[in-house]
Amino acid sequence: MEYIYAALLLHNAGKDITDEAVTAVLTAAGTDVDENRAKALVAALDGVDIEEAMATAAFAAPAAAAGAPAAAEAPEAEAAAKEEEKEEAEESGMAGLGALFG
Repeated sequence: MEYIYAALLLHNAGKDITDEAVTAVLTAAGTDVDENRAKALVAALDGVDIEEAMATAAFAAPAAAAGAPAAAEAPEAEAAAKEEEKEEAEESGMAGLGALFG
């Protein structure tokens, strides 16, 4: 994660995101740097519009968070419906017993 933060810091500062720059940022932060991970990150970011990716992520996060409460409510509604069905089944069973004894 720190590699991505380094790339975002460089982007925000208007600097080129190179493996040397990422390594320099991480070294300045006191992190042990894996040169291969820095190179892989730079390669993965080649051709990526970071501003667009951040804007897309900003819209996706609230939508995902909004979906979580609805998903949590579904089991509660299901349980309530099952409880209601159970009560109706008990009531109809009792009505059948009453018919036996007139």
